Amino acid sequence: MSEWEPERTFPEYEEVPPGHRSGFVAIIGKPNVGKSTLLNAYLGTKISIVSPKPQTTRHRILGVLTRPDAQVIFMDTPGIHRPFHKLGEYMVAVARETIPDADVIVFLVDASQWPDDEDRMIADLLKEKAGDKPVILALNKIDLLRSDREGHLAAYRALAPTPPEAEPPFPWEEVQISAVRGDHLDLLLERIIAHLPEGPRYYDPDMLTDQPLQMIVAELIREKALLLLREEVPHGIAVEITDWVDRNPNLTYIAATIYVEKETHKPIVIGEGGQMLKRIGAVARQEIEALLGHSVYLELWVKVRKNWRRDPEQLRRLGYVLPRGRKGRR
Repeated sequence: MSEWEPERTFPEYEEVPPGHRSGFVAIIGKPNVGKSTLLNAYLGTKISIVSPKPQTTRHRILGVLTRPDAQVIFMDTPGIHRPFHKLGEYMVAVARETIPDADVIVFLVDASQWPDDEDRMIADLLKEKAGDKPVILALNKIDLLRSDREGHLAAYRALAPTPPEAEPPFPWEEVQISAVRGDHLDLLLERIIAHLPEGPRYYDPDMLTDQPLQMIVAELIREKALLLLREEVPHGIAVEITDWVDRNPNLTYIAATIYVEKETHKPIVIGEGGQMLKRIGAVARQEIEALLGHSVYLELWVKVRKNWRRDPEQLRRLGYVLPRGRKGRR
């Protein structure tokens, strides 16, 4: 069975050592603080797409890290922000609904910037919904912090619900990291595992994610569009896999449709003489082939779905449905 299959859960036949820890870890933060980068770094492969544009992650992405002493089930979430349409409301709801499902919460912030209203909004949300769950304040991008280091750190520490002298479970623990460089990720992981309850493995040790392979491929295509297109277009893009045929063991045919919200966006995605669409397809195909381990024939189409981000029915059709709590958890 493929590592991408979400059904292989509860391998209760497998012995785990005494003291084995397992549980769910919510990675919470505003857009562009590095949540997906952190997840990918721990798993050693790209499970969640990454781009410099905010609100890249739209779904809850589950990533499973299994080691002899622990199974850590990360839940990467969309950035929490003030939404302006139904898609934004869905994304914020996904992140909010992940908090009660978590055993540990990693509140990820961009320490190279001063905290803003969104950071404070998330801190207030955690104070309201986290209860006595352990919260780890992960100060990311510490390598980019050039000046007034202590001032930045103090400003983020002030978001915690109680002063540093308080007894556990508060104040929030603090770890300074760089998800890109890998600084102190081992320390953050050890602190996460220390807070997880003792328990069995909830997922097969070979499993990395609950995301279907076709969804991962669709997201890779969207990632390349985010990276290559002009600022006004990417947030109105969705990608749907419309055909997938394994023609032989060494070749897969994939057809995908890129949806845009406005007629004026369609020629931008296609480009003069189809050049932009070819560029998106070429860079996406390279990564898809690396993922599948064989050649891919990728065919892309562009269609207009007016204002799909504001239409609940179109959102559901494109797969934006709230997850049903802890998948596989008893």
